[in-house]
Parts: sequence; structure tokens; C-alpha cells
Amino acid sequence: MRHRKKGTKFGRTRGPRRALLSNLAASVILYERVQTTEAKAKAVRPIVERLVTKGKTKSLHMKRELEKILPEKMAVKKVLEVLGPRYKERQGGYTRITKLRRRQGDAAPVVQIEFV
Repeated sequence: MRHRKKGTKFGRTRGPRRALLSNLAASVILYERVQTTEAKAKAVRPIVERLVTKGKTKSLHMKRELEKILPEKMAVKKVLEVLGPRYKERQGGYTRITKLRRRQGDAAPVVQIEFV
């Protein structure tokens, strides 16, 4: 039984799952729009929301906190210089998930996650 077990594993162990989510978060931040499966989009959404919230306060501490999670320097820079100021007045809900289609091979639901 998996009562009160939060989150999905995606058939991966801890390290590859963390790498998947951090790379997907970096892609969403850099390109502002990414097509992926519904489960991955729902898993990465709270991560991206937290990163943008951290990017609202531009300080060395927040830069280092972002560097812990994001693998790319350009993603950290974009959060601090572009996304943080853009959503300064917004209280949350920076991303939107839109359903697109079913994938041909395995009929997985494909969605688009993008910034509002």
C-alpha cells in the first residue's frame, strides 16, 4: 500500500529522478514553454514555482540556492534577471499546463507547460 506517499518515481532511482526534474525545470525556465508528459509536468511545476519565488529576491544567497537545483548558469541568471522581476507582484501560479494530445507510441498524455 502506498498510503500518504507523495510524488511519482517515474521508474527511476533517486539520482536519475532528481536529474530529470532539475533538467526539465531548467528547460522550462530557459525556453518558457516545453512539451512533456502530463506526469512529468505535474511533478516539475512546484519546483519551477519555488524557483521563481526565490528569484524574486535578488541576493547572493538566493543565487546560491538556485545553483543548488538548476544545472545551468544561464537558467539561474534568467530566473534572477528576467522571471523574478516579471512576477514580482504576482503571489504564485506562474505556470500553466495545457493538454495537447496522446503520444503515438504509448498513448501517454502530452501536455505543454509554460509561463503565464
